[in-house]
Amino acid sequence: MTDMLPFETVLRGKKIFVTGHSGFTGSWLSTWFDHIGVEQYGYSLAPDQTPALADLLGVADMVPSETADIMNYDRLAAAITRFQPDVIIHLAAQPLVRRSYREPLRTFAVNALGTAHVLEAARHTPSVRGVVCITTDKVYENREWDWAYRENDPIGGKDPYSASKAAAEMVIKGYASSFSGNAGGPAIATARGGNIIGGGDWSEDRLVPDFVRAVVSGEQLTLRFPDATRPWQHVLALVQGYGMLAAGLLSNEPQKYARAWNLGPRELQQYPVRRVMEILATQWQRPDLVYLDAPLPEAGALALDSRLAHDRLGWQAPWSVEEMIRQTAAWYRAYYERAAETSPEHPVSMRDVTLGQIEAWRRGLMQVERT
Repeated sequence: MTDMLPFETVLRGKKIFVTGHSGFTGSWLSTWFDHIGVEQYGYSLAPDQTPALADLLGVADMVPSETADIMNYDRLAAAITRFQPDVIIHLAAQPLVRRSYREPLRTFAVNALGTAHVLEAARHTPSVRGVVCITTDKVYENREWDWAYRENDPIGGKDPYSASKAAAEMVIKGYASSFSGNAGGPAIATARGGNIIGGGDWSEDRLVPDFVRAVVSGEQLTLRFPDATRPWQHVLALVQGYGMLAAGLLSNEPQKYARAWNLGPRELQQYPVRRVMEILATQWQRPDLVYLDAPLPEAGALALDSRLAHDRLGWQAPWSVEEMIRQTAAWYRAYYERAAETSPEHPVSMRDVTLGQIEAWRRGLMQVERT
């Protein structure tokens, strides 16, 4: 590979330990990082979706890994010690709001204590120079106000998921203040983003996967909070941001990057759910929609102020929100077309389509950098 982005040049050949590598975002990240020559090791539970994106992309063939729980501290620490990574990217989480109501204890354990496990293992591994912890845009105390949330706004959480991620932020702050910098531990960056779209997500209670299931099954789709605004963004935007932060932590001035970062689209790209549905429908077909308020509370308006990442990292997306949605629809269409022509003995591979979208994203970034 001749043309590489600056952060890719830094990461090429580096050893990166990824928790949650077989999940939705982790599978995209593993594929991109493998493409640019990163030496990876994955640590994750087995995928709980069918189909599983990790299987469709052949992540197991790309990334040496083990199937284990981050709640098993001894095993996690042993894996990190064996691999001796330069950087850890901590993606493993319980990421679903509604599941957090059904499984609050597990959600708090994985998201808060699991983060502590990763940071504790990292500080006892001298090779680790940086840790990128992934939280969410929902860590902020949502006051339903008209302006976007900045990194120094108060954190909070009214549901178990949001509260567990806010608790993870406190864990990160405690470890960073106590063990990083002059204390000799790794530098820690936190990435706050959310409402990720992209091909290969079949999670419950998420807009695009629900849309896809409704189209494929012909069943009715109940849409909650159709006028709620969300900072929709393609999974590649987040993977790009995580890579840029990892590269920053490996720089000669890691403390410049050791802080919280909002990773969200610009203000004009804060789309209501209804508009996303309309764009998706034009790219595929419209299922039967029913609008119904959910019985469980959820934030109605949320936007991130990501000027810090735009200005200091140079983080930006080369695609508009419309293009992100089009690419997402194209990925799912390609999958279901292939699945219809494939027998169980010859499982579907989506690696070529995924790499094609990664390359399109990278080319777009390179064009932006040249202007």
